[in-house]
Amino acid sequence: MKELACSIESMEQLASVWRAMVLDRTPDADVRDLPGIAVRWADCRFPFWNCVTLTDVGADARVAGQRLRQAADIMREKTHPGFLWVFEDLLDDGARAALDSAAEEAGLAYAFPGTGMAGDLLPLPEPAHPDLTFVRVTTDEHLRAYADINSRAYGFPLEHGRDGLVGSALWKNRVYAYLGVRDGTPVACAATIESEGCLFVVLVATDPAHERRGYGEAVTRKALYEGGRATGITRAALHATAAGAPVYPRIGFEPNSPMRFYGLKD
Repeated sequence: MKELACSIESMEQLASVWRAMVLDRTPDADVRDLPGIAVRWADCRFPFWNCVTLTDVGADARVAGQRLRQAADIMREKTHPGFLWVFEDLLDDGARAALDSAAEEAGLAYAFPGTGMAGDLLPLPEPAHPDLTFVRVTTDEHLRAYADINSRAYGFPLEHGRDGLVGSALWKNRVYAYLGVRDGTPVACAATIESEGCLFVVLVATDPAHERRGYGEAVTRKALYEGGRATGITRAALHATAAGAPVYPRIGFEPNSPMRFYGLKD
């Protein structure tokens, strides 16, 4: 029962945080809560801001298949590509077993895995790393650096990452976003934002040329430390990629729901 509650929290955090993120990009973003589907689609070139997720709890194979077809139809209507996010533990056993085949029938292609994580882990001690200084994101120059690190880490064109962040008033004011800077060059980044009594960690990335040195963990701790200090919140949540999943338990996060990301078939 605890696992299901954490999976629901993870899905609801996505819906809440992504509402703010996509409306920050454009007031014309597609933000809808349909039966069993949440649409959070900025239709910008940054694919993480183009999101559909399934919201039913305990959906069986028939319902899940129907939702997948609806989600694919929504995605086909858009100009720019994005992802369908599926929290596996919200599906019943039959729907989970049939998920990949049902997604394929709907015209969706498996993209990559993820893991929802959360924990009552704040406050953290003030972080430090011998190689890094931490700079809070407050300017478009900072946002461009933040976007470029994400683009390099996830293999996007630089212009796509910048389309998701540069010019954002939200990120310069409400988001606790930090760059990890080494010898004057931003090499890692992480951010937290307050959402429904939780600090949500978003867009953690390390420049591929500077991986495996603890930079991502250090700057994530900084974003959590500053967000927790400013808000007094003690709980934090995130969605981890496979690369980041081993890092976050060291900070205090506990995995809850495995996730699958899908895009439209070519």
